[in-house]
Amino acid sequence: MTKYGVIVGSIRKNSYSKGVADAIVAGLPADAEVTYLNIAKLPLYNQDYDADSPAAYTEFRQAVAAQDAIIFVTPEHNRSIPAALKNALDVASRPWGQSVWAGKPALVASQSISGISGVLAHHVLRQSLVFLDMPTMQQPELYIGNTDKLADETGKITNEGTQSFLAGAGKQFSEFAAKFVK
Repeated sequence: MTKYGVIVGSIRKNSYSKGVADAIVAGLPADAEVTYLNIAKLPLYNQDYDADSPAAYTEFRQAVAAQDAIIFVTPEHNRSIPAALKNALDVASRPWGQSVWAGKPALVASQSISGISGVLAHHVLRQSLVFLDMPTMQQPELYIGNTDKLADETGKITNEGTQSFLAGAGKQFSEFAAKFVK
């Protein structure tokens, strides 16, 4: 059984990113263990905390370390990733030399209510994952545009074609992750 951590870059209630994440998770194997890792209440990363980390840092690092693979779904904020997501990457990669991300296979999906599909956030996130030594599935590319037309008011993806596409990506990710999970 593979343990999948899911990190949703949007901390908004009823976010479309959460809906996209749920649709990807639907394609994972039935015996997958899925944990949504909450990033909303992590204190802003501060190197001064490395010697004596807040409990929220320690708990988050332990939760990430316990996962075999990570699914990231993000919106685009000002042509980049949301601050909460960048903070989570920083918290779990520190103190220097103690990153809990390294070696974990990753899937990146971005979404936007515009047609640009969060493409810039997607690539900003991928760049960070390269540095964090996370092998990242390259295909299919998961740029989901116009999500407000693909989802209901709760953020759940309701468009059948999009549901099928995202579930298929989840299945492909399980096959990709299996190459790295021991």
